[in-house]
Amino acid sequence: MKATPQGGTSHRYRALRTFVLSTDDTVPGTFEITKEGLVHDLRAPSGRHELTAALIRRRLEQVMPDVLVAHTGKPDIEDAPHGIMRRPDIMVIAEADMEGEGAFDPRTVLTAIEVVSRSNPDNDWVTKLRDYPLMGIPVYAIFDPRTGTGAVLTDIHSTPQGPRYATRKDFVYGEDVTIAEWTISTQDLPRYQSEQGQAD
Repeated sequence: MKATPQGGTSHRYRALRTFVLSTDDTVPGTFEITKEGLVHDLRAPSGRHELTAALIRRRLEQVMPDVLVAHTGKPDIEDAPHGIMRRPDIMVIAEADMEGEGAFDPRTVLTAIEVVSRSNPDNDWVTKLRDYPLMGIPVYAIFDPRTGTGAVLTDIHSTPQGPRYATRKDFVYGEDVTIAEWTISTQDLPRYQSEQGQAD
């Protein structure tokens, strides 16, 4: 099932969405839309970030049923009523829910996985930590090559600030980690280099 912009979507969100779609593949990095506005991640299309995502995807697909995909890349997931458009590094979704045109409906995404960007770590640790439960994504896993650590967040519940994940399980690279129903190794996942100015 694909998401489509709703008739009640704000003019501001429609304008931001038009801008994001018009710049796709023409400006380096990735644009996403949050409640605050645009986020521009300048991460390079290669390097340790992408290797980490590729390894996680491969390990997940070895243990998941064939009807599920650990998908990377386009399209985005879109929650137009809340004014949010995101592009997870990896999303676990059923093959059947990838059919059709346009952005994915976040209600069909079983898990969102992010590899923390060196250039903008708060995008993964702060704003997506807020946006993904608001979009109804039941599991959010974060891998941080800066520190060799990560966390799996589950159990969406209501708070005065809006929906939030109630349960957080931290892990250290080298341990096995359970994401939703699937356990994978984090052994030998790459770390970012420590030199100043090194981008991945």
